[in-house]
Amino acid sequence: MRDPVTAYVGLGANLGDPVQAVLDAITRIAELPHTSVIRESSLYRTAPIESTGPHYINAVVEISTSLPAPELLEGLQEIEAEAGRQRPYRNSPRTLDLDLLLYGNDRIDTADLQVPHPRMNERAFVLVPLAEIAPHLVSADQLAVVAGQELTPI
Repeated sequence: MRDPVTAYVGLGANLGDPVQAVLDAITRIAELPHTSVIRESSLYRTAPIESTGPHYINAVVEISTSLPAPELLEGLQEIEAEAGRQRPYRNSPRTLDLDLLLYGNDRIDTADLQVPHPRMNERAFVLVPLAEIAPHLVSADQLAVVAGQELTPI
């Protein structure tokens, strides 16, 4: 097992009970092998981007994990599946969405995983909660780019 790495996971849901889905997912992430949740952002309500459906509930968690990135992704996808996640089309409404945003300082570009997450800098629902728990990772310029996107703390 490798030394622990600090990673960041984005959480979102807009079907069923999205608040409970996000809170349950945080609990489940902490139960992954060799993984602990270090910090959790507030929950935010956001309008869908490039999608339709109800507003989302979003958050970001900082974790410490010894899981290699592909195994962490697999664990996150299992949590999504347990929550009833289906992928009928790109950006479809979802019961739970877990995105591996950052994994230490690693840059990963495979068919299954891209880290840093390729669209994280375009999304207020990622940058604002990430800045809340790890302000050193998000610049004022990055926040300015997404300032017009609807985002409400709940």
